[in-house]
This record gives sequence, C-alpha cells and structure tokens, in this order.
Amino acid sequence: MIRVLVADDEALMRAGIRLILENADDVEVVAEAGDGGEAASACREQRVDVALLDIQMPHRDGIAAARDIARLSPRTHVVMLTAFGEEESVTRALRAGASGFLLKDTGPTELIRAVRLAARGEPVLAPRITRQLLERHVRSGRDTEAALRRTEELTPAERDVLRLLGTGLSNAEIAAELHLSAGTVKAHISRILTRTGCANRVQAAVLAHDAGLLTDH
Repeated sequence: MIRVLVADDEALMRAGIRLILENADDVEVVAEAGDGGEAASACREQRVDVALLDIQMPHRDGIAAARDIARLSPRTHVVMLTAFGEEESVTRALRAGASGFLLKDTGPTELIRAVRLAARGEPVLAPRITRQLLERHVRSGRDTEAALRRTEELTPAERDVLRLLGTGLSNAEIAAELHLSAGTVKAHISRILTRTGCANRVQAAVLAHDAGLLTDH
C-alpha cells in the first residue's frame, strides 16, 4: 500500500482528496494535517510514502513543511498542490526539495496516477506548471555556461537521459526511447543528480533546459 498524507487548511479539500484516493486499491490515506507543522510531525511519527501539501497554509506553509519533511523523513516524496499562476511559489518549493507539483483542479484519475508515480520516485509535473517554470527561467535569463559546467562530467548516455528527462518523460518512456531497461535509466538518473548537484528530477529538468540540451536535437 502507498501511504499518503494530505495537508490542506481547508477540511473540505482534504476530505475530497481522501475520497478520491480511497477509490484506489493500492493507496491509503494514513494522516491529514491542517498546516505545515502538523504535516512534518506526522511524517516524522509514521511511515509516509507520499505527502500531498498545499503550498498556502497558515502558521507553517507547504514550502516550509517540504523543507522540514526532507530533513525529518527523507524517504517521503513531497508533491505540492498549487493554483495556476503561482510560479514564484513553485520555484521556492522546488528549492525546498519538493519532487512534484499538481494543480488543485487535477482530476481524480490523474491525482491517483500522480500518487503512484511519486511513490516510485517518478516525476509529477502538471504540464501547465512545467511551462510556467520554464517561461519564468527564460524571462529571468539563464546562465548557460554555468549549466554546461554542471553537466560536463556526465557521460554521453547520461546526457541523453538528462535531455529526455528535461522533456518530462517518465523512466519507462525514457527507457523505451533509448532502448534501455528501467533499472538502467533509474541508475543513470541517480548518477545525474549526484554529479550535477540537483536535488530532484525537476531541478534536473530545468538544468537540461538551461544547458541547451533540449535544443541540441
């Protein structure tokens, strides 16, 4: 079973998410929280595979909670729930260690799929949020030379994986594209994160964009 925590200051929103997830045979909502402090405490006290955190919460918001959870429960994958247009908050959450982002209007099927992907360490990126992030980086300018320096130790195979990761493909899709096993792709991604200093796949995707890898093919 995938053990999930749902954190949102609106009880109705938490109840709705719980109702959706309870329709999946392999997902169990093991805790709820009304603010970031409660969410971090719950992850510390019990095993949580995926934490769904609202970015905007009182007392201690989702971004602070993501930072706390990364420290207190490194095994927990954090997925932020956000509203369209909050790209600045998304960028801050990325730096705090969040591994995925979903819009609050995500449909039930996509929400369940996202939880399953997150539990496996797969990317969870709403397409509109991905576009926001990349557009924000384009507007703010990118340091291509710095990005290239961070990728210079990668092998050709790792660069290929990073390029496809930057387009938002899952491990399985990357494996199919490059004719590799899913395990090999996972190992490549682990080495990519270590060698480039990226905390997660989202940061790696932005790095691929900044280094110009997506325009090389």
